[in-house]
Amino acid sequence: MEVNIHEAKTHLSRLLERVAMGEEVIIAKAGTPVARLVPVKSRPKKRILGSAKGEFTVPDDFNDPLPKEIEDLFYE
Repeated sequence: MEVNIHEAKTHLSRLLERVAMGEEVIIAKAGTPVARLVPVKSRPKKRILGSAKGEFTVPDDFNDPLPKEIEDLFYE
């Protein structure tokens, strides 16, 4: 569905109800699309700090300089 900006401002609540039911709404200015209203996907679960503890280890050489041949790839 496509609506102009004035219609979107006037009927925002109604448009949001349609979007909540899965419909996509395009907002246009002078016939040119400028925005799209889409339903928000469910939010991912909140991350828990430390939940991956013990699943991996950081190698001792993690902060060591890269070998010259690999470093050169960044400065071609």
